[in-house]
Amino acid sequence: MSAITPQRAAIAVALVLLATLPIWVGNTYYINIASQILLWAILALALNVLVGWAGLTSLGHAGLFAMAGYVAAMLLDAGYNHFTADIAAIVVTLATTAVFAVLALRATGIGFLMITLAIGQILWGIAYRWVSLTNGDNGINVSTRPAPFGISLSGAGSFYLATLVVFLIAVATMAVFARSPFGAALRGTRDQARRMTALGYNVWLIRFLAILFSGFWSGIAGLLFIYYNQFIGPQVVALTTSAEALLMVISGGSGTLLGPIVGAAIVVIMKNVVSAYIERWNLVLGLIFILIISFMPEGLVPGSVRLWRAGWRRVWGRQSGSDPSPPTLRGTRDSLREGSDPSLARGLTPSQPERVP
Repeated sequence: MSAITPQRAAIAVALVLLATLPIWVGNTYYINIASQILLWAILALALNVLVGWAGLTSLGHAGLFAMAGYVAAMLLDAGYNHFTADIAAIVVTLATTAVFAVLALRATGIGFLMITLAIGQILWGIAYRWVSLTNGDNGINVSTRPAPFGISLSGAGSFYLATLVVFLIAVATMAVFARSPFGAALRGTRDQARRMTALGYNVWLIRFLAILFSGFWSGIAGLLFIYYNQFIGPQVVALTTSAEALLMVISGGSGTLLGPIVGAAIVVIMKNVVSAYIERWNLVLGLIFILIISFMPEGLVPGSVRLWRAGWRRVWGRQSGSDPSPPTLRGTRDSLREGSDPSLARGLTPSQPERVP
């Protein structure tokens, strides 16, 4: 039997708290806030695939997010059932994502950012101006929510639990993706694209598939959004939506699983809870973001871990009166002082030959 580690214990406690949240919160308003955090966290995790693991910053994900919502809402308004509407919405979103990827991958860096921004603005213009299709500013109402396996999602608690299930599936999928060989290859294209090409990897195809994966989960988040609000309008496709999603990823910590979730919680709480007490909540959110960037440029979650480890090592070192460095580092340093194999100075074991780059 595997040992119970602090990390596993923390995950178990978090799962129990999330699953029982409707019971110990009780207030419908805060249950709805929790649902919002989860669905926006799914969008932030989807964007994190590009920003954190592929090194491609996008400002057009609101278009993919809204595409699924609009397609499902229009089909439901035309009389189709939820299953048909949802499947069609995901298929159309993936097709749109493929076009999105083909156009955007013509460039990287700031070029990729500008292309995604332009595509997002085009989709916003369609949603706003094509009134006969999207109903313009009036948007499209979604009168009912789906009832999977006969379970009604009309209540706040039941919808939260359904959103939680989808959220947990998304997190598990992202964890598997990050640890898979494909995830490692994607991070390789982020760090050394030319070397990956020289090793025989198809960098363009890897990034293309990563964008499709990101677009899929963006579409899932869009479906949850329309069922939560039971409405969709052109404001969902606006640049502010993409900017908020990017803010969630960067503030929480890109390239991590927990970071985008924490970032989503911060933004949603600021918009829906703090705004009720502070009129200039945008200013407060901006100050929080500035503080995070100034003191934790890697993001809130990685920065907190770094500060915790630094504080723990300092306290442990003072109490024990010894070197606060981890034992493995101390052993390596001591062996170097004794004049052992110099290859250890480069992080190589004596039996591992040095590779020529």
